[in-house]
Amino acid sequence: MKKPRFIISGGGTGGHIYPAVAIANELKSRFPEAEFLFVGAKDKMEMQKVPQAGYAIKGLWISGIQRKLTLDNAMFPFKLLSSMWNSFRIIKSFKPDVVIGTGGFASGAVLKVASMLNIPTVIQEQNSYPGITNKLLAKKANKICVAYENLERFFPKDKMILTGNPVRQDLINEASKSEAIAYFKLDANKKTLLVLGGSLGARRINQLIEKELDFLLSQNIQIIWQCGKLYLNDYSKYNEKDNVQVVAFIDRMDLVYAAADVVISRSGASSVSELCIVGKPTIFIPSPNVAEDHQTKNAKAISDKKGAILIRESELETQFETVFSDLISNESKQAELSQNIKKLALPNATKQIADEIMKLV
Repeated sequence: MKKPRFIISGGGTGGHIYPAVAIANELKSRFPEAEFLFVGAKDKMEMQKVPQAGYAIKGLWISGIQRKLTLDNAMFPFKLLSSMWNSFRIIKSFKPDVVIGTGGFASGAVLKVASMLNIPTVIQEQNSYPGITNKLLAKKANKICVAYENLERFFPKDKMILTGNPVRQDLINEASKSEAIAYFKLDANKKTLLVLGGSLGARRINQLIEKELDFLLSQNIQIIWQCGKLYLNDYSKYNEKDNVQVVAFIDRMDLVYAAADVVISRSGASSVSELCIVGKPTIFIPSPNVAEDHQTKNAKAISDKKGAILIRESELETQFETVFSDLISNESKQAELSQNIKKLALPNATKQIADEIMKLV
């Protein structure tokens, strides 16, 4: 077999980047000689994160359409033409055997050009409600790897494979709680609340934790609060409080999940998949400001099966304190949520997706 070549495109947020890197790592473990090229959007976080993972990346001049009149919207047709032309040049030069898209603005242009050139394409759809780009690309894709059931109304049924979302490999092999407590210098006699706003942080969750900080600490807990680098200057002052650690980003997710007793999180696809794997009692607070309100749909898919608690942003003022105090004081409720969310985990996602890709090589 000749040395396989793969183009992988996905980015904008960690939810698109980490699955892309996980797929690349799995393919590389099977074919150490394979060649990989990532394609992302210029000025987005993939331009730093992908090289840190050891892969080459090229950037396209592309961004999404905003919900209001902006200069960026006026420039969109030019960006789209530019990204299509540059995708064509990249594909012609690299000559991939398969092109894989994990979402984000760049992947739309790359997969569209690949399908026009009759190169096999694979879509990895992370959400329970697909975005418009993947819906448009689905007709020409060879395989569509999905993380949720009942997506037949969006995608051709014969192309879909239920695989789940790729997660960081270190999460599948559970870290020890004692190691996690030592790493984060925690008190072993207190419960730990982990607050996650996604890879970029979440303004509304940060505002909530700031407002409720004294209430939370009155519950005799300690807090690891990932606020995002955009917000670190606003919230790092709370590191001065006992039992509070505020960080922009967490590198050792395996250890922080092992340390956590309860999690408050956004419900982006990667976060949901990771929390299913680690099986932590979770309160999801979806972002309402994402395409098709897909975070609420992701969270509802879990809460409907009694695997997590869903609180909408509009309900935080009236419900948060009651819901949190009920959960943190009720160990049987925590155990029930933990057991139910773990039933929804699909830990072999990365291997299954790689299997489907290899069928096309």
